[in-house]
Amino acid sequence: MIIIPDIELQNGKCVNLVRGQMDKPVIYKEDPVAAAKGFQDQGAQWLHVIDLDAVGLRENDNHKLVCEIIDAVHVPVQVAGGIRSMASVEWWLEHGAGRVVIGTAAVKDPHFVREACTRFPGKIVVSVDARGDQVMVEGWTEATAFTALEFARQYEIDDIAAIIFTDIDRDDDLPESSLATTTDLATKLITPVIASGPVKTLDDISTLKYLPNIAGAITGRALFGGEFTLPEAIAVADAQ
Repeated sequence: MIIIPDIELQNGKCVNLVRGQMDKPVIYKEDPVAAAKGFQDQGAQWLHVIDLDAVGLRENDNHKLVCEIIDAVHVPVQVAGGIRSMASVEWWLEHGAGRVVIGTAAVKDPHFVREACTRFPGKIVVSVDARGDQVMVEGWTEATAFTALEFARQYEIDDIAAIIFTDIDRDDDLPESSLATTTDLATKLITPVIASGPVKTLDDISTLKYLPNIAGAITGRALFGGEFTLPEAIAVADAQ
């Protein structure tokens, strides 16, 4: 299991959203490009960069800044946020993205996602975000009729790189949340699963690494908040 640092961008700054609220971000002082270089120097194998302004379909976006991050590091960058068309997929891959993440469009236009996987094998990741096991889209603001597992299963296709599963309840620190949904999903899928949301402590990493079919864990809030360092997280993930 690899640890993937998460850099969330809003208005050109590193942020983290509390309970997914776009208008109440936690803003970090770190320069985004410097943060990316720092994670690389600390041993990151991948970076996950999400443009929250693109998720919210705002007039401004962070395309230029994301490209600066891609150009500044030599590790692959997984780009997410508002990718809803083949033209967008092509644009990001042409501009150096290692992989692109498709979320809302995976619910609303499955044909597009399958076509993208066929055209760009190993470059497409599908994001499954669930609250109470119900898949959410549009930046966690719109509920669907899908459960996480039934939705993810439709993307058990040869050319997909991975599925990112975000347990929103866990991300929101709800007291009744656990790793049960993540465990169930990963166990029942063949496609590699990248866990997002559960990692708050080193103990969470220690637990995740023993779960079947968990290829990676995305973490940002704990790294930027100083809960642990990336080298500490990697050491726990790599420990036998």
